[in-house]
Amino acid sequence: MIRATRVQGQHRWSSPPADTVVLDFDDRHRRRMAMTGTRGLEFLLDLEHAVALRGGDALVLDDGRLIEVVAAPEPLTEIRCNDPQHLVRVAWHLGNRHLPTQIMAKGLRIRRDHVIEAMVKGLGARVIEIEAPFDPEGGAYAEAFHAHAETHSHAHVEAHSHAHAEASSHAHSSHGHAHHDDHGHDDHHHQHDEHCEHDHHGHSHAHDHK
Repeated sequence: MIRATRVQGQHRWSSPPADTVVLDFDDRHRRRMAMTGTRGLEFLLDLEHAVALRGGDALVLDDGRLIEVVAAPEPLTEIRCNDPQHLVRVAWHLGNRHLPTQIMAKGLRIRRDHVIEAMVKGLGARVIEIEAPFDPEGGAYAEAFHAHAETHSHAHVEAHSHAHAEASSHAHSSHGHAHHDDHGHDDHHHQHDEHCEHDHHGHSHAHDHK
């Protein structure tokens, strides 16, 4: 299968594309993925690193042909504010929650989320449900987000493995300690029975209460 191994950014290519792929926000952040263009051209996206693609980018095939990237329409919420200061305030709250946000001339766009919509309404903003391509601010954010997700997943697996190993080790040590103590008590009873000739009732009673 022919591969796409490079990306040409927006406005950096001019040749007619051989085909077009229509991708939503999630599918525009991939490193390796089989794709089929709208005209039926099949190829393998095979990049060295995951790249946050934008609508208008082009994927470069091994033979030099270009595949245009089109951002697919998605269910979004457009947030309208009273003035620039109000917009900045709402944008700050969205950023504080690490939400991918698209900045428009007259508002902000996010993926639909009833909880966030209620929050921005509480801040005095208006919300409008729309269908549109989602092109949030900053490819760097997307890369950092996916890197964080991978790191978190890796750390979780490591922590779980470490905790499991530690628990197993502790259980093994406890078993060994109990086994050793049992032998110790047996030896003690053996010595006690051989060498003591006085009444054992009080001593035995003390052992029973340990």
